[in-house]
Amino acid sequence: MTNPIAFPSKTTHLSLPLLFVGQAQKEPFINQAFSLIDGLVTGIVNDSMATPPADPQEGASFRILEGATGDWAGHDNAIVLRIGGAWEFVTPYNGMTSFDQAAGVRLYFYDAWQKAAEPTLPSGGATIDVEARSAVSELVDALRAAGVFEKPA
Repeated sequence: MTNPIAFPSKTTHLSLPLLFVGQAQKEPFINQAFSLIDGLVTGIVNDSMATPPADPQEGASFRILEGATGDWAGHDNAIVLRIGGAWEFVTPYNGMTSFDQAAGVRLYFYDAWQKAAEPTLPSGGATIDVEARSAVSELVDALRAAGVFEKPA
C-alpha cells in the first residue's frame, strides 16, 4: 500500500489555510483564505506602522515597521490584516510588492521592505542643457505620480 500524500497546513507564499481530507467545519478555513486573498491580492496596505491602530476597521491591512509593539511585537516587516476582529500576519517573501496608500509609494521586499530611490535632479555643470533637465524633471514627476517614488510632504 502506498503512503498518503502529506500536504502542509498552509500555502507557501500567502499562508492560506489548507483543508484536510474529511475535515469538519470547513467554512472558517475557507472564509479565512478568502479574507487573506481579498486583502493581499491587490498588493495594497493602508499604512506602514509599528504600533497597531486603536480602532482598526475590518479588512484593514498594514505593513509592520521595525520595532513593532503591542499585538504586533515580534512581527517586524510582516503584512497584517484585520480579519474577524483579530490580526492575521503574513510573512513577506522576496519579490513581494505592496503599495502604501498613506505614503503614496510602491514598496518591494528583498530581505527587507525597500522603495525605489529617487534620483537627484541635475544641477550645475559647465554646459547646461535646459531641455534635458526639463525632461529628467518630468520623468521623475511622472514616476512620483505613479507611486514609484514617495510623494513630497
